[in-house]
Order: sequence, then C-alpha cells, then structure tokens
Amino acid sequence: MENLLEINDLSKSFELHNLGKHIHAVGGVNIHLKEGEFVGITGKSGSGKSTILKCIYGTYRLKEGSIFYNSSKLGPVNLAQVSEREMLHLRKHEIGYVSQFLNVMPRTTARQLVKQAILEMGGEHELADKETETILSHFELDRELWDSYPTTFSGGEKLRLNIARAMVKKPRLLLLDEPTASLDQDSKWKVKLLIEQLMKEGTTMLGIFHDLEFMNDLCDREYNMQNGTLTFC
Repeated sequence: MENLLEINDLSKSFELHNLGKHIHAVGGVNIHLKEGEFVGITGKSGSGKSTILKCIYGTYRLKEGSIFYNSSKLGPVNLAQVSEREMLHLRKHEIGYVSQFLNVMPRTTARQLVKQAILEMGGEHELADKETETILSHFELDRELWDSYPTTFSGGEKLRLNIARAMVKKPRLLLLDEPTASLDQDSKWKVKLLIEQLMKEGTTMLGIFHDLEFMNDLCDREYNMQNGTLTFC
C-alpha cells in the first residue's frame, strides 16, 4: 500500500426516522495521504468536514466507500470494516483525534490523563512523568490545575488539555477537528509549534480549520468542503 491513508468514494447519510428525514452529509470524497503529509480541509460549519474525520476514526460507520489505512501492526485495513476491537487498538496506539470537546473519565486529573496517554504508547513511568510536565508547561496550563479534574476547567483549558493528550502520543495519523477553536493567539502559536515538530518526526495529519491564517505554511495540500462535496484548492 503506497499511501498511509486512502479514502475512496466516501459517502455518508443520516436517517432521522422520527422526523422521516434523510440527510446527505458527504458524497464522493476522495483523499489520499502519503506518510508525513499534512492535508487541510476548509469550509463553512455544517458543510460536512467533521463527518469525514469521524468516519476515519470510526465514530460514524460507512455504508458507501472505503477508508484504507496502512497500520503498523495490522497491515492495510479498511477502517469501514474493521472490528470494534481492532478500531480500539488503532485509536489507542496509532490514530489520534483532537476535537473541540473533551470527554474524559470522571475523577481523572489532567496529569493522569496525559501520563496515561504516554504509558499506552509503551513509555516508562519516569519518562511519562517528565513528558507530561513538559507538554502541560508548553500549553501554559496552570500548575494548580495539573492535579485537578478537567470538569472544572474553562473551555480553552479543556481544549489545550485535549490537544496535549493527543499530541504527546505522537501518533502515526493525527486527525485535527478545529484544534484552534476558542484559543487565543498565543495558544494557537503553541499548537502550531507542536504540529511543526510532529511533522518533522513523520506524523501524518488531516485537519479541518476555519482559521485560514493558521494553515499558512503548514499544509502540503488543501481542500474545500461545500454542501458535502470536496474540491481541491
């Protein structure tokens, strides 16, 4: 398999049975990513951008099209057909996802969340402690919050923690769903620094953005989404 990720003729619709409605989200999407590439998708809210990422991550299941991913352990697999156990393995070890929202286990501190992400990748406890502190400091998360529960955090603090947790794993494939939403300029710059570092280390990324300025000098290719249709810019 030449590419790390190959999306072919991806289409996704939703049936709202209680309302008797059929909603067409995206259709005929084709995207190929080589290892180490960064591809960006722009478009208005509701155009279908997030649907693509959720189909890759297995949040949504496909009925049409294929999503082939060249896994380091499983080999080439169609993410539209893998078992739930295989998808969980890929999420844990190979595919990262950053969204605008933070879903975490209750009674788990910010420090524990980030450290657990490192341990899942096979890191040692001492190294995990050090890397946890480094990335929390990078995003300037107040030290008083490190051992607090994220349910008490502001929206911006939750987003910075979510980004830190995903990026510290250095996944092979990183999906970015509006990673700079609700962040100030300084925090956006810190996200950009880490993205550039991950790119140098070979992480492949597919991201959706509203902030076009943020994407400058980052993307190898850019697509635009309108009414569920993807076009190359």
